[in-house]
Amino acid sequence: MKMTIQSAVKGMLLLQLALAGLLLLGEFAPPNPQFFAPRAPSMDRPVLPGDQTRRYTQDVPETPDRPYNMPTGLPDRLTLQAVTDQPDALALIGGVDAGGADRIIKELADAAPSKLYLNSPGGSVDDALRLGRYLRSAGIETVVAKGDVCLSACPYIFAGGETRSADGTLGVHQHSFGQNTYLPAFLAVEDIQRGQSQVMTYLDDMGLDVRVMSHALATGPQDIYVLLPEELKQYKIVTP
Repeated sequence: MKMTIQSAVKGMLLLQLALAGLLLLGEFAPPNPQFFAPRAPSMDRPVLPGDQTRRYTQDVPETPDRPYNMPTGLPDRLTLQAVTDQPDALALIGGVDAGGADRIIKELADAAPSKLYLNSPGGSVDDALRLGRYLRSAGIETVVAKGDVCLSACPYIFAGGETRSADGTLGVHQHSFGQNTYLPAFLAVEDIQRGQSQVMTYLDDMGLDVRVMSHALATGPQDIYVLLPEELKQYKIVTP
């Protein structure tokens, strides 16, 4: 499997170099808000094959039939909620806050749920990977219910589920890695490559098809690539 990952990393090198070029353009080119303005349609537009890129948003649609109590708007950090009539289940909602994995892992260890509903616009990749590995070690099932979203880094948490099902929306895009925000772009690319390698190794460990990363790398951080149900099966993101 290591050769598979290495081949995939090499195959995506051109995409990473293109991303480096965009970073350099952002450093040396004069600001042009119109050039960088998102052109993708909003998330409420239906997704069809070949028309799957949508404008990334952290807003969540109102859904009256959620199996848990949903506060008005998602919290800025991950929060566990009880699930109605399912004492063995919890819902993990909100942004994936940096450093939040330790807090949530402790709460999950104390509660010991067998099922975890997810509703998150994403956030910290490192924390998402840590949470995903904990879920797999604990044998916890992951679910994205109808009307809920699992975007950006959230699918990595979802991938950690022992079994995985989704009636809601899963989407991926490019991430930032490391702390090199203020370094020149050609130095920051090293963090990007290292981070992508960590993510792909994680997905392989979880039994997913790492080719799903081609969609993430090709979609800018202001947009989101919404995965179709057949893609969730193709890339083994959901289990049979």
